[in-house]
Amino acid sequence: MKRWSLSSESVTEGHPDKICDQISDAILDEIILRDPNARVAVDASITRHLVHVFGQVTTNANIDIPAIIKSVISDIGYTNEEFGFEADSCSILMEIDEQSPDISSGVDYSIEKREGSEEEFDSLGAGDQGIMFGFACDETPEFMPLPIVLSHKLAQRLDIARKLGELSYLRPDGKTEVTVEYSENNIKRVEAVVIACQHAKDVALIQIKRDVIEKIIKDVINEELLDENTKFYINAAGRFVIGGPKGDSGLTGKKIIVDTYGGYARHGGGSFSGKDPTKVDRSAAYAARYVAKNIVAAGLASKCEVQLTYVIGKARPVSILVETFGTGRISEEKIEKLVIKHFDLRPAAIIKKFDLRRPIYRQLATYGHFGRNDLDLPWELLDKAECLKAEAQIRR
Repeated sequence: MKRWSLSSESVTEGHPDKICDQISDAILDEIILRDPNARVAVDASITRHLVHVFGQVTTNANIDIPAIIKSVISDIGYTNEEFGFEADSCSILMEIDEQSPDISSGVDYSIEKREGSEEEFDSLGAGDQGIMFGFACDETPEFMPLPIVLSHKLAQRLDIARKLGELSYLRPDGKTEVTVEYSENNIKRVEAVVIACQHAKDVALIQIKRDVIEKIIKDVINEELLDENTKFYINAAGRFVIGGPKGDSGLTGKKIIVDTYGGYARHGGGSFSGKDPTKVDRSAAYAARYVAKNIVAAGLASKCEVQLTYVIGKARPVSILVETFGTGRISEEKIEKLVIKHFDLRPAAIIKKFDLRRPIYRQLATYGHFGRNDLDLPWELLDKAECLKAEAQIRR
């Protein structure tokens, strides 16, 4: 019986790349709150005492971007110069332009519209070309791979322990990684757990290791998945006092694998944060997850990956591809036909279905965009599963 292992990682709120994702999505939320039809593509970079925000925004909304940036940094916990970065003292550089008219014309007047279509959802063209992947599997209640689920929960638990003062020496920066061993497609055990957590300079490594294993790892991971051979690597470098933007630079969109499926499924390359929903990098990735999750929930497959392909300015996807990795109960061609019949994957339809022109994005900038049972996310609904199951004549 084939045994194999898969590792996935996550990061805490105070990781430099995730600071940038949160800044970009906080700016997006504030703009879209005031102007739901705004076009936004905002990136941030961060290093030591400097935050650089840049991109394209077309809106009538008037917002205080520096105040938003400082609020995000403060909320994360960088409120003390001792941590190497501090909200009130950081410098902010901004370079914001309007969206290119060459892009906006293609979005506002889709190819279908220019060809005479009067259908409501043909009115909006995709905001860019690209390929987007959605994935789901039945190995966890979240319909997500176990390694990324556990990695996110460990990162979130570190942040909670820091903010509640349970481990008072913790600082905002941190990373987690979980390796899960499989036998064929069945979860066998957790093979290894890696945690790097920024800490105060006067705490001993032996205490950090003991606390993290007992209060973080064992609080998150079911004891049945841990055994005497599970390896724990806690601050393997030995010391992690200098962290955050002082220790490493950050950039929006650098954690796209953390944001999605932890390397278990493919990724088209486009990031999410700071982008309004006309950008199919974001909205179509959410739609692809919705499709894949409903396919698995319907029992059509145990694993499902959905690829969507778009052309800038065209409303309808160029192609739809379904891959079930040999777990499908009907053919992939039949599943693709069901997808075309039951899911409208034009950007305007996706935006309306998920109500994406509202400020929901900053909450997604940490701990992943999928499988979030702690959030009420419309692309996680299973409202298509029963009709797919009935039409495919699947019996459990």
